[in-house]
Amino acid sequence: MAGTLSLVGIPFDLNSSFLRGPANAPPLIREALPCDAGNSFNESGRDLSAGIIHDAGDLQLAETAGEAFQAIEKNIDDLLGKGRPVISLGGDHSITYPIIRAFSRKFPGLTVLHFDAHPDLYDELQGNRLSHACPFARIMEETLIGRLVQVGIRTMNRHQREQARRFGVEVIEMKNLSAMADLRLSAPLYLSFDMDALDPAFAPGVSHWEPGGMSVREAISFIQGIRVPLVGADIVEFNPERDSSGRTATVCAKLLKEIAELMLR
Repeated sequence: MAGTLSLVGIPFDLNSSFLRGPANAPPLIREALPCDAGNSFNESGRDLSAGIIHDAGDLQLAETAGEAFQAIEKNIDDLLGKGRPVISLGGDHSITYPIIRAFSRKFPGLTVLHFDAHPDLYDELQGNRLSHACPFARIMEETLIGRLVQVGIRTMNRHQREQARRFGVEVIEMKNLSAMADLRLSAPLYLSFDMDALDPAFAPGVSHWEPGGMSVREAISFIQGIRVPLVGADIVEFNPERDSSGRTATVCAKLLKEIAELMLR
């Protein structure tokens, strides 16, 4: 049970609307983390192999979304009860909803910083209100957080713009990315990183390719620039089925190292 932050895999992609595959991601991110092609140090010089991370393994989840969400919420609640920040490896983005349900009880007024190509604010998609395109609509409806900031968005349609106005979401679209320089975040902070926030040239292993996204360097710089306490995070929507080179798994591991440093700092 050693470690100062917890890592948990959430192998769930039943709510994916286009391609399945993100459920297979957590073991591949773990494999990339200590890969001999690199090392276990992050850019701040911290060695993450030195008993810092408590790996809670992958959750065993039911094949129905309702039961799976209950299990995710309970397991995150249990991990938070151990007094450590938690990084979750998805999985499709729908898992953020039950994760935040657990976090909201421990951290009232939570701020969520959400990196994504898509705002995930649909009221429903293809008849599914738990779709990976809907988690932030559910989170905001239940007033689980105090503030939602979305960064890198480049696919907003009329419905999602209306939803953003309805819920008071702060959206920094990709075309206005320079506005990040003026962003002031509040604590406690949770970071949700959808891998398709990055341009597919850097991270092709995602279900929804959306050109014109961030570079890995830009994303890391934004993460390193955060100056408020980070209490939790997720890395979602990595789809190994579209990552023949293994490039995206390596990028996930790189982001994990920098997110971990932010938590430990």
